[in-house]
Amino acid sequence: MDFVYVLLPLALLLGFIALMAFMWTLKSGQYDDLDGAAWRAIMDDDQELNPNFQQPANEENSPQDPVDKGETQA
Repeated sequence: MDFVYVLLPLALLLGFIALMAFMWTLKSGQYDDLDGAAWRAIMDDDQELNPNFQQPANEENSPQDPVDKGETQA
């Protein structure tokens, strides 16, 4: 039964530390932009990964296949 006297304050202390860490994340703005990280994860990075990629002239966000330079398809 003596272990309860150690575990109960330890559990309360760890819970308080977790609560303070959560409050710090709220105050520092960690949850301000919830959709930004999700969209950055799925955004197309074709310009950086493929040097042959050409941005469409009319629409900035329309998908376009990279243009082959010098290669012909048989």
